Amino acid sequence: MKRETILITAADLAPQALELLTGYDIVYAGKTPAEDDIIDLCRQHDPVAIIVRYSKVGAQAMDAAPSLKVISKHGSGTDTIDKEAAKSRGIEVVAAVGVNAAAVAEQALALLLACAKSIPQLDERMHQGHWDKSTHKSLELGGRTIGLIGLGAIGLRFAKMADALGMRVIGFDPFAKNLPDYVQSVDLETLWRDSDAISLHCPLMDENRNLLNAETLARCKRGVIVVNTARGGLIEEAALLAAVQSGQVLAAGLDSFSVEPMVPDHPFRHQSGFILSPHIGGVTSDAYVNMGLSAARNALAVLSPAAVA
Repeated sequence: MKRETILITAADLAPQALELLTGYDIVYAGKTPAEDDIIDLCRQHDPVAIIVRYSKVGAQAMDAAPSLKVISKHGSGTDTIDKEAAKSRGIEVVAAVGVNAAAVAEQALALLLACAKSIPQLDERMHQGHWDKSTHKSLELGGRTIGLIGLGAIGLRFAKMADALGMRVIGFDPFAKNLPDYVQSVDLETLWRDSDAISLHCPLMDENRNLLNAETLARCKRGVIVVNTARGGLIEEAALLAAVQSGQVLAAGLDSFSVEPMVPDHPFRHQSGFILSPHIGGVTSDAYVNMGLSAARNALAVLSPAAVA
C-alpha cells in the first residue's frame, strides 16, 4: 500500500518532529521555495498535509493536491495561507500558536535596545578604531512609554520585559482580555500620541495592512522608535523610510518586510537608522524544535486524531 505524503515547504524539519511523522513519506521544497515550486510538488506528490515554513500556499496548490486535508503552519502567522480557499475546499488550517513567543519577544527587545543604544553603529565604529565616548548619547528606556499593537502571547511576553525595564506599557488589541496590571489598554489614537517606542505584535489582516503609514507616523512623537517582529505588510515601507530620513522616527528595528527575502536594492539597506534582521525572531534552536513538534502534532490531529488523542 502506497504511503501518504507530507510536504514541508522548507529544506528541513526538526528531527523530533520527523519522528512523529514516521508513517508518512516526507518531501521537502528546499531552502527558498517559490509558490510555483509548491504547486509543482503538490501536483507530483499529492500530499495529505503541508507543513508551511516558507513561501505561500494558495488555491492553485490546493487544487493540485486533491488528497490534501490539512495545512499546518510552522509558527503562528497564517497570512501566507489562503484560508478562504482552504475553507471552501474542506481543508483545515492550523497553527503553532504561542510556541515561539519567547523567541520573538526576545528579538523585539533586542531590536528595541539596539535602536535606543545604537549598538550596531557603535560596534562598527569601534572596529574601525574610533572611540566615541565624548560625542555619543544613547536613549534611556526606563520611564518612557512603549506602545504595543497586539497583546497575544508574544505581545504580553514582550510587555513583561518592557515593564521590567521600568517602562510604561500601553497596548491596543480589541481581542485582548484579562490584561496584567502593568499593561494599560488604550485606543490607537492614544498609542500614537503617547508612545516613545512602538512595537508590532499583531497578525496581518486586510484591515491593518499598512497600519503604520505616513498619516499615522505623523501623529507619533518626533523621535519615536519603531520595532516590527510581526509582518512586513503592517508597515508602509516608503512612509517609514521618509519618516526615518526626516527624524520623525529615530530608528526602526525590523525583522519582517513586505517582500521576503528583501530585494538586493531595497532602500533600507543603504539608510542609517535601520537595524535589520532576516525574519529570524522565531528561529532559535528551542523554537525550531517546539514549532516543528507543534506543527507535526497539529497535522496529525487532523490526519489521525486517534493517534494523538
